[in-house]
Amino acid sequence: MNTSSDPAKKRTSSSRSNSSTSSNSSAGANSDANSTSKNADEHAESSRAKRRPGPMEVLRTARTQLAELTGMTTESVSSFSQTEDGWTLEIEVLELTRVPDTMSLLASYQVECDPQGELLGYRRTRRYERGRADSQKGGGR
Repeated sequence: MNTSSDPAKKRTSSSRSNSSTSSNSSAGANSDANSTSKNADEHAESSRAKRRPGPMEVLRTARTQLAELTGMTTESVSSFSQTEDGWTLEIEVLELTRVPDTMSLLASYQVECDPQGELLGYRRTRRYERGRADSQKGGGR
């Protein structure tokens, strides 16, 4: 506190103390707002990390990633299953276009994805002509 008897000094000292108090309180408010914003961002990020995508999202993501990696057109997903480690999919890919289209070469790729649907690996399991049916196995006509 100012103990001076000069009233002008008292006003100046008083206004300085008020302005420093108000700047400290506004700095505190900004700090609280920043802290709240950071907490909200961290919560949203952890929610996204914990959220497991649904089958359709996984299928779309896996098809897109396989097409980008191989440079080939994905035709369809012939099977998929959720595993303890993520997802396993069987994706049909157009490997070679021929005329007529029934002579084009297709391939089946087994694709492994993590629980969030990100591609971990793939391998070709079979290659075939579009117009050919699978050979009959035991019990078929």
